[in-house]
Amino acid sequence: MSNKIYPIGIQNFESLRQDGYFYIDKTALMYQMVKTGRYYFLSRPRRFGKSLLISTLEAYFQGKKELFTGLAVEKLEKDWIKYPILHLDLNIEKYDTPESLDKILNDNLEYWESQYGTRPSETSFSLRFAGIIQRACEKTGQRVVILVDEYDKPMLQAIGNEELQKQFRNTLKPFYGALKTKDGYIKFALLTGVTKFGKVSVFSDLNNLDDISMWNEYVEICGVSEREIHENLEAELHEFAAARGITYDKLCEDLRECYDGYHFTHNSIGMYNPFSLLNAFKRKEFGSYWFETGTPTYLVKLLKKHHYDLERMAHEETDVQVLNSIDSESTNPIPVIYQSGYLTIKGYDEEFGMYRLGFPNREVEEGFIRFLLPFYANVNKVESPFEIQKFVREVRSGDYNSFFRRLQSFFADTTYEVIRDQELLYENVLFIVFKLLGFYTKVEYHTSEGRIDLVLQTDKFIYIMEFKLNGTAEDALQQINDKNYALPFEMDGRKLFKIGVNFSAETRNIEKWIVETKN
Repeated sequence: MSNKIYPIGIQNFESLRQDGYFYIDKTALMYQMVKTGRYYFLSRPRRFGKSLLISTLEAYFQGKKELFTGLAVEKLEKDWIKYPILHLDLNIEKYDTPESLDKILNDNLEYWESQYGTRPSETSFSLRFAGIIQRACEKTGQRVVILVDEYDKPMLQAIGNEELQKQFRNTLKPFYGALKTKDGYIKFALLTGVTKFGKVSVFSDLNNLDDISMWNEYVEICGVSEREIHENLEAELHEFAAARGITYDKLCEDLRECYDGYHFTHNSIGMYNPFSLLNAFKRKEFGSYWFETGTPTYLVKLLKKHHYDLERMAHEETDVQVLNSIDSESTNPIPVIYQSGYLTIKGYDEEFGMYRLGFPNREVEEGFIRFLLPFYANVNKVESPFEIQKFVREVRSGDYNSFFRRLQSFFADTTYEVIRDQELLYENVLFIVFKLLGFYTKVEYHTSEGRIDLVLQTDKFIYIMEFKLNGTAEDALQQINDKNYALPFEMDGRKLFKIGVNFSAETRNIEKWIVETKN
């Protein structure tokens, strides 16, 4: 039996090492960063190990050699010098007023001033920060290390509130700008976050940052690679497989399908979400661990605000400028969704510099679509999982009438923001329902102007459906026959249902469905 203690939720490197928790050695990459540059920015999704990386760097710059026994950096570092460190963690506050950011900055500045002193002329946050950097260096004789964890938390929490975002931006921009003005006093700086706000906003005074978020050489700095799993958890893989009653190869395949698949640049290996992966190893169970820790509702607000067609999400295309930068006034929700970890890079067109995006793995795809359902359909969060279960049962048992009545209830009392969005809302709800059904049955789903065609297969039944908007159910059924949609299933032994469905803008719901069966 493995005796590994998994560091779930532990973000402090010192306590992790002292208490004997399992650690995948990232210190060679950390050492490379320190020795080959000075100012860095790293964007990764939440719970991907950013805080642990910051804490590891802090222990390293404190010269705590004993914590690194047996790790790569123990052999690489010869000097183990102690540097003054300014560590700012913006993760601990709820940012709903301008004062909430001011409070946390002031609290940190006062703590540093108690160590390194202050001057009466330093009245603004940026002047105080710049003064602290200079005095910390002068007082200790060593240049300063600056570590900022979740630099973007205030900006993210204010998405949708442009006035608050503007105030946060006006505070943070000169504050981070102090790093540039005090360059001579700084040894190393790393800012981490989920997103990268555009050069015109928070970072415009700090254009000397190396953004390593899409650098292939640093792709393994956070998260877990396939190689790292096999090097560190080989015995545990066999134990996990035995506990599940499946083969070793099947377990590896299931882990990949559920938790692998994050690509942070176009030609890189896939990375596993460490939080989900370690939880799965600890419990020897597959679960939506990342999702259970909370999904930001600002993502749904963005999708709805910009009338986003959800079907596009699974095959979105964009370029590097869009992926790399978020502007608070942006009309494109995709960069935030990508950088938050709900989409990842699936392909790259080198000629045009275009990235193809998609869901990284099953946990994210199923979790995100499930999460969206109550925001789009007339169903509450508690009932939502049961509704999908009922849909699946109805489809598997051939009870199409109950299925469509349940679908009708999803559109009841739906508020339509503007009349032009009726078709989009109808398509988005159907996309969510059939995408969720697709995890349990075989679904092919296509949309074109004003209509949707769909093939749904279970072990006993085949459903061919044609949905029309403001047409007739009869026309929809006629189209299935005229276009020979059933032809591929001519020799299939399963029972076939051809179903024509019409959605009425007047009633804002499914108005009628008619069915033709073939045994």
